[in-house]
Order: sequence, then C-alpha cells, then structure tokens
Amino acid sequence: MEDSAPDGTDELLAASRGLLGVVARSLAPALEDVTVPQFRLIVLVSTLGPTRSGDLAERLAVGPSTLTRNVDRLVSGGWVERRPGEESRREVLIAATERGRALVDEVTVRRRRELATVLARVPTDERAAVVVGMAALRRAMNEPLPEEISAFGG
Repeated sequence: MEDSAPDGTDELLAASRGLLGVVARSLAPALEDVTVPQFRLIVLVSTLGPTRSGDLAERLAVGPSTLTRNVDRLVSGGWVERRPGEESRREVLIAATERGRALVDEVTVRRRRELATVLARVPTDERAAVVVGMAALRRAMNEPLPEEISAFGG
C-alpha cells in the first residue's frame, strides 16, 4: 500500500469505509424486503412527499422503464402508492405509504443511534471539527439535508 496521501484522501477513504459499514448495518434488515435502489426511492418519496415519476427517475439517475419496474414492485409490496396529480389527472405521483415511511424511519433510527455512538467516541474537543468537516463534505457532494430536499418541492 502506498504512503498516506498528503491531501487527506487516505483519511477520507478510511472514514468512508467505516461509514459504509454503518450504512450497511442499518440497512441490512430492510434489504430482506427491498433492494437498495428501491429503498432509495422510498426514502425520496418519504422526504419529498408525492413526486412525479419523471422527477424521481431524474433524481435517481434511472430510465423511466427501470423506475416503473421498481415502482410496480414497491406498490405490490405496499411500500409506495400511485396517486393522480392534483393539477392533471394524467400526471401520476408516487407517494410513500405508512409502511414505506415506517421502513425509512426504522433504518434512520438504527443509523442515527450508531452514528451517535461513533461521535461519542470522538474526543470532546474534536467533535465540533468533525461535524463542521462532515457538513463541508456533504455540501461538496451536493447531498442536501432532508429539510433542504423538502424545500425543493416534489
């Protein structure tokens, strides 16, 4: 293995492996019922509210047929539902069901609990720097906070 990169990417790479472990452990029970792409779709409609299929396909970077197949499976499983648009009945909106929102909430609670445990192991005088650094990374990756996503509208 080559020496540590002076630009900090090795630290980021190692931290990302740890975060991936947190994500995998928090998501594992949900994967008995849905795939990762399907879970991402449920998360989006849980956060955004009822959303047009075209907007979901764009946000998930998938084609319309892939989105339709995933939505069909999620509707069959009771995770999401199709609704007519409010402005046009021809417009179809995808919305999370109570079951879908509960799944997202369960995963979020597990992930939040594990992340809180990790953050508690960071020395007190370094915690603020970790949070500021993670916020900077989140912004650099164009990952909005849930409240910022909601502000975009569906």
